[in-house]
Amino acid sequence: MKTKIITIVGKSNSGKTTLLEKVIALLTDKGYKIGSVKHAHDGFEMDKEGKDSWRHRKAGAGATLVISKNKVAMVKDDSTSYIEKMQYYLSDMDIILAEGFKKQALPKIEVFRTDSGHNEPLCMSDKNLIAFVSDSNYKPDVPIFGLEDINNIVDFIEFNFLKN
Repeated sequence: MKTKIITIVGKSNSGKTTLLEKVIALLTDKGYKIGSVKHAHDGFEMDKEGKDSWRHRKAGAGATLVISKNKVAMVKDDSTSYIEKMQYYLSDMDIILAEGFKKQALPKIEVFRTDSGHNEPLCMSDKNLIAFVSDSNYKPDVPIFGLEDINNIVDFIEFNFLKN
């Protein structure tokens, strides 16, 4: 069975990362293994220029694994879809919570703050919207949570994605 993925979406400065931090912490406290993914633009480099792993990649290595006693990081050429990457590399997690990926056909929780400088939410008509976290008067036809309603958001995720 493939690991379930939920994306946390919203326009810039909406509070996606803050919400994700709180949700991850609470789910982890409940004993779940959480994989997190952050969307990055093409061309990002994890390695610092001149470091050994960077030199290995520049020499032509298709994958570079950096490991220590308690951590592992990999940079690998991979042209599979975002969803395939998430499910393959995080297959040992109970759930994957991804920030961004608003164009992917994945369950979405949108975060929309009235003071973010944006006039309207992104996903009001997205059929993949499963929940809405906001301090606004928008009322999509999905469960709606306040910005600090972390316990109920976690209960929603747990009931709908981890307990079935």
